[in-house]
Amino acid sequence: MENKAIEKLVYDLLKEVGENPEREGLLSTPKRVAESYEFLTSGYNKKIEEIMNDAVFSEKYDEMVLVKNIDFYSLCEHHILPFYGKVHVAYIPDGKIIGLSKIPRVVEIFSRRLQVQERMTQQIADTLDEYLNPQGVAVVSEAFHMCMMMRGVEKQNSSATASAVHGVFKEDARTREEFLTLISSKTL
Repeated sequence: MENKAIEKLVYDLLKEVGENPEREGLLSTPKRVAESYEFLTSGYNKKIEEIMNDAVFSEKYDEMVLVKNIDFYSLCEHHILPFYGKVHVAYIPDGKIIGLSKIPRVVEIFSRRLQVQERMTQQIADTLDEYLNPQGVAVVSEAFHMCMMMRGVEKQNSSATASAVHGVFKEDARTREEFLTLISSKTL
């Protein structure tokens, strides 16, 4: 990312909205915004392969593995406004497991891009399916979208849920129901 180019764009944007980019409170704003966007879109610079390669292990385990309540923050590609929430990820191994910390890292890579919630959810599921070849994968994301809350329809208490299911989670209603029950339970 070319931070100087972003700084110039932000400087010009401040002028276009009627601000004085030379006033004291805004002098460093273009630089801060450029650094912020570099962080908020850092998922473009990370490679899934680097995260997954050393973290997949052979294991004879064939029950559900669930990591729930993974916080995420993303930017809506339509308005470049934040959306944020939680992701719940489960898979049923078929000879391979992954280090548990890698699942939130996968979420982080896809959430730190300009996104739509539906695609992000599907990308997480597809990635785990590709690298683990499990019996099934299920991902549910729940999010608040600032583009709905602070502009447009201005519905502050609305949230969106998206899901992506593969394998036994798609084919077997009981397995899918177990997943949904587990993510809604308060066990800790």
